[in-house]
Amino acid sequence: MRAELTGELVDFWVPAELRDPASAARARREFATHLPELLPALDTITAQLDPGCPPGSALLLTGVHLRPLASGCTQAVSGGTLARNYDWNADQPERSVVSSTLLRPVIGMSEGVWGLLDGMNDAGLAVSLTFGGRDVHGPGIAIPLVVRYLLETCDTVDEALRTLDRLPIPAAQNLTLMDGERAVTVHLGPDIAPLLAPGPSAANHQHCPVPDTQERASRTQERLAAVEAAATDPAALVAALLRPPLYESGHAKGYGTLYTAAYRPAEGRVTYHWPGTTWPQSFAAFTPGTHTLTYAPTPGS
Repeated sequence: MRAELTGELVDFWVPAELRDPASAARARREFATHLPELLPALDTITAQLDPGCPPGSALLLTGVHLRPLASGCTQAVSGGTLARNYDWNADQPERSVVSSTLLRPVIGMSEGVWGLLDGMNDAGLAVSLTFGGRDVHGPGIAIPLVVRYLLETCDTVDEALRTLDRLPIPAAQNLTLMDGERAVTVHLGPDIAPLLAPGPSAANHQHCPVPDTQERASRTQERLAAVEAAATDPAALVAALLRPPLYESGHAKGYGTLYTAAYRPAEGRVTYHWPGTTWPQSFAAFTPGTHTLTYAPTPGS
């Protein structure tokens, strides 16, 4: 895994006041406290930084004290599949599917260079994140690095939940986790202990009732109800994620569904979906390449 950083990426993640060597050194110490097993990987990736990388690049790689990730996503579990929509700005600089072997084989969608928005490992554990919808902030590890850490160090949902009990989470986030025995969604944040949701699905809220202004802006309760209703079987779930109200086609306004991922961790397979096209990947047959898409409104949206 090679670190490729741009000024645009650093600007997106790193506050200007933290783009100095002393802040990076403090962040590395915090990383070592909370994610010690990944410290050798962090140091290896940091050593690959080009001398011309923008200030703040080393701190970005730690995942410590970054700007919080706030996006619109919907996800659920059905019949051995964890499926999700990731909704965000199509102009955001990152979007790469990564197959890596740091501590173990992991496949997922990258964020923050080596963090993950969603992914699976060779033990059959899958994890996916959504924004929790609450404007709360605190110190901690950016959620994409938390997802990476869980997949690198945990075999099961239970192990991942125990790990989350000790990790500082800087913003409101929801994680859906699935293995061969169990599937859960857990609500996280700097002001709450990890809290299991009623079922293994998530949109962009944690507490009910959701304020009317938040619902009008995000339709989070509407989307959660729709994804739960569709989770009767994996095919129905994926089909629902590819059409309104779950598929968001407002890219002309700078925001929409970038991809639908369907993880089958027991089989080591993931398929990325878009209306009319798919891109399968697996541990057994990971194929490097590119997949070019044109985002446009879908019929009926």
